[in-house]
Amino acid sequence: MAVAFTFPGQGSQAVGMGKDLADAFPEARRIFQEVDDALGENLSKLIWEGPEETLMLTANAQPALMAVSLAAIRALESRGFSLKGKVAYVAGHSLGEYSALAAAGFVSVADAARLLRIRGNAMQAAVPAGEGAMAAIIGLEQADVEAACTEAAKSSANGAVCQIANDNGGGQLVISGAKAAVELAAKLCTEKGAKRALMLQVSAPFHSALMAPAANVMRDALAGVTKNAPAVPVVSNVSVAPSSDPDEIARRLVEQITGRVRWRETVEWFGANGVTTLYEIGAGKVLSGLARRINRDIATASVGSAAEVEAALAALA
Repeated sequence: MAVAFTFPGQGSQAVGMGKDLADAFPEARRIFQEVDDALGENLSKLIWEGPEETLMLTANAQPALMAVSLAAIRALESRGFSLKGKVAYVAGHSLGEYSALAAAGFVSVADAARLLRIRGNAMQAAVPAGEGAMAAIIGLEQADVEAACTEAAKSSANGAVCQIANDNGGGQLVISGAKAAVELAAKLCTEKGAKRALMLQVSAPFHSALMAPAANVMRDALAGVTKNAPAVPVVSNVSVAPSSDPDEIARRLVEQITGRVRWRETVEWFGANGVTTLYEIGAGKVLSGLARRINRDIATASVGSAAEVEAALAALA
């Protein structure tokens, strides 16, 4: 009857997230102050008051989501909860992997905030605005999506990048790369029978080979922070394998910038390795919804409000 904690990625952000936690738990409020201090700005005001368009910017959304997740963790810990002994594994979707690692003590909250700000800026700067794109492909087999990406890349100028960026499960795949190639691949996926092929409103082609400059930035940034063995193993986005080795974890985080987020396989791995309940720690319920579509035998719960903290404490006692 093992439990795993999962941490949401970009797209789960919303103005006002985490305010309820900060009001109810002084320990949660201190997380927001710690993130503000680390970044040298009042990010918590932006998180709670907006404007939404500024919070949505990658460089803000990434540390903001981490702050909310860690506020939820500190709220749990303030009532005597300990990750070690209660949780078998942690994992996070894209930036959520940093939240998972900060929760497990791999890096400090302040370093996680700074790393995510660097990550967001580097990912944004890697590709000139308008040159990259992403699209969600719904209801098409992975092999067909792969084939469409390959065909689109070959048909585009100079063998443009086009690849699967996220395997979210439930028949949802996200492709990423050069704008023209992604648009063509989306069209090809529709012709192959996809239920939907939706261009996403994103600022860069995340998790594609075009992010290589950002991967180099993160390699240097991770080398400059203190890294500890996490309190519980983290299941990597790119390897779908648990690790507690700090050097290996850092390598996987660099690979994650250009690599696929293998979330469907992660949830399947949990189910195959005794996990019976997934708790989504932080803003939103996106990962819980995905998990239910991937493996209905795994129970899900969200921990993003004071009431949900209380419910989780009762269930995990």
